[in-house]
Amino acid sequence: MVFDISGAKAKLGYHVGYVDAFHQDGSGEPIPVGGGAILQVFVSAPSYDPENMRPTYPGKAGKPLPGVDLTGYRTFKDTKFGASFEGQTQIGLGVRARLPFRVLQSGDKLIVDVAHTW
Repeated sequence: MVFDISGAKAKLGYHVGYVDAFHQDGSGEPIPVGGGAILQVFVSAPSYDPENMRPTYPGKAGKPLPGVDLTGYRTFKDTKFGASFEGQTQIGLGVRARLPFRVLQSGDKLIVDVAHTW
């Protein structure tokens, strides 16, 4: 999965890891994510313009990611938008199982690469 963070104003930071349950950042509300395992992705870029608070990505808490179609993927099962809170954006990525993954950065792209097998 590739995240385009070209509008980020600050240096890119991120944290990606498996969690037992996905909870919305800020409120702590549980958000169900389909699949055998959940990768939680935090990107240090808000989904809104901090100067005028207008959304730059139309994600809504607890809803699937707008513009993301997982049809035909065997490893990715679900996506949920968590929150954009205090300058970072949170995503839940449902995967088939707790498979190995790596995170790469290429220019303005953050790439979460999940293996198909162990």
